[in-house]
Amino acid sequence: MLLVMKFGGTSVGSVEALKKVTEIVEKERRQGHALVVVVSAMSGVTDLLLTAARKAEAGDETAARQARAEINRKHAVVLDHFLGRTPQRAEVWEKIDALLNEFEALCHGIHVLGELTPRALDVIGGLGERISVPQVAAILRQAGLPSQGVEATELIVTDDRFGSAVPLMEETSRKTRALLHPILEAGVIPVVTGFIAATRDGIPTTLGRGGSDTSGTILGGALQAEEVWIWTDVNGVMTTDPRVVPEARSIAHLSYAEISELSFFGAKVLHSQAIRPARRYGIPVRILNTFEPSHLGTLITEETRECRKAVKAIAAIKNMSLITLEGAGMAGIPGVAGRTFTAVGRTDTNVLMISQASSEQSICFVVPTADVNKVVKALEAELSREIERRDLDQIEWENEVVVLAVVGAGMKGKPGISGRLFGALGQAKINVIAIAQGSSEFNISLVIPRSEADTAVRAIHREFELSLNDDL
Repeated sequence: MLLVMKFGGTSVGSVEALKKVTEIVEKERRQGHALVVVVSAMSGVTDLLLTAARKAEAGDETAARQARAEINRKHAVVLDHFLGRTPQRAEVWEKIDALLNEFEALCHGIHVLGELTPRALDVIGGLGERISVPQVAAILRQAGLPSQGVEATELIVTDDRFGSAVPLMEETSRKTRALLHPILEAGVIPVVTGFIAATRDGIPTTLGRGGSDTSGTILGGALQAEEVWIWTDVNGVMTTDPRVVPEARSIAHLSYAEISELSFFGAKVLHSQAIRPARRYGIPVRILNTFEPSHLGTLITEETRECRKAVKAIAAIKNMSLITLEGAGMAGIPGVAGRTFTAVGRTDTNVLMISQASSEQSICFVVPTADVNKVVKALEAELSREIERRDLDQIEWENEVVVLAVVGAGMKGKPGISGRLFGALGQAKINVIAIAQGSSEFNISLVIPRSEADTAVRAIHREFELSLNDDL
C-alpha cells in the first residue's frame, strides 16, 4: 500500500516532534507500506523569512541576519540531538548554510532595489521547506530508514500565479511518476518539500495558504496513492473550535463536500485548496495527530455516510465585513449583480457569502475586513452613475462581523433544521444580520456581530448535541 504522509510545521518543529515523526514512519514502514513523506518548514521559520524580506523592502537589512541566526539556532538544536558530530550533520549543515546564504543575498537585493516582487517572495517563502527536507531525511536515515530528499520543484508543475499557483496535474503526474517511482522501487522513502513547486520554465512558485497539505494531495493524486495522511497537532477535524466549546470533539468521517464547506469557512485543519486534488482522483485523506498517533482522527472520502446527526460541525470566520448595496432603483438596473462582482473581482478579493433580497432592491456580501476599502472604492467607481442618479444609495459596510457556517450532509432534505437553528439563536438573543444557504443544502451560513459569535457557536453546538459520543 502506497501512502503519502504530510507532516506540518509543528510536527517537524522540535526534537520531541521529530521523534514522533520517526516513530510513525518506522511503524508504517514495518507494516510494509511504501511511503512518500512531505514536510513543511519548522514552525515559525517561514514567518521569520517573510518578515525579514518585507523589512528589507522597507530598508531594514539587519532583520535578515537576525532571522538567519534564529533559524540556525532552531535547526542546530535538532541536528545536535539526532546527528551529534557525525559527517551526516556536517553535510546537512552545509546545505542549510548554502540556502541561508541565498536568503541573505536575496534580502540584500530587495534592500537595494526597495522592491519585493511576488516572484522573489515565493523563492524566499519556500526556503524553510528546502531547509527542512535534508534535515528530516538525515534523521530518518540515522534511524535506519533509507530516505532521500527531493525538491518539489522537480515534481509539481504550476502556472505562474506567484503566491497562489495552480497545479497542472497532467504534467505533474508525468514528472512525479518518472522521478519518484524509481526511488520507491529501490525501497527508499522520498522526503519531499511541501508548499513549493515550479512553472514549466522551472521558476519557483508556492501553492498559497495550506500549500503543504496541497502538496500532499497533489502527490497522492499523481502517484495514485491508496491514501493521503495529513499529520498535524489536533485529533482530526473537530465539531467546532475547542477553545470556544471545550466539549467539542473529533468527527470520525466527513465527505469531500463537507470538508470543503468547513475549510472554506475557516476550519484550519485542512485548507479547501488541498481537497481538490484528492477529490479529483478519489483518494481518501486522513487527518491525524502526530502527538497522539493512536487516535483515529478524521477520514475524508467521496461518499457521504449516513449519520443520525444532521449537523456535523460549526465553523466561524472572523475579521469580516458586510458590504450592502441598496436602492429603490436597483430592480430596474440590468446586470447590477454582474457588474458588482466584476468590480469586486478586479480587486482580487475573496467573497465569502452573498445574499440578495427577492425584491432585487438590495444585495449584500461578505469580504475580509482588510479588503473592504479597496472593494468599496471599486464599487463606487463602477456604479458611480447609478449612485449619482439615486438609483443606488451610498454603499454601506459593517465591520466586526463573523460568518458562521453550520455544515452537515444530513441537513439535505431534512425538515426542521432551520427552525431548530434559528430557535437556538433566538433563545440566545443572537442578532442575525444576513442568511444564505448553498444549493447543496450542506451548509447554512449566517452573518452575526463579532461580539455574539462565541455565544452563537455554543448555542448551536448545544442544540444539535454535537458533544454527545455517538455516530458523528
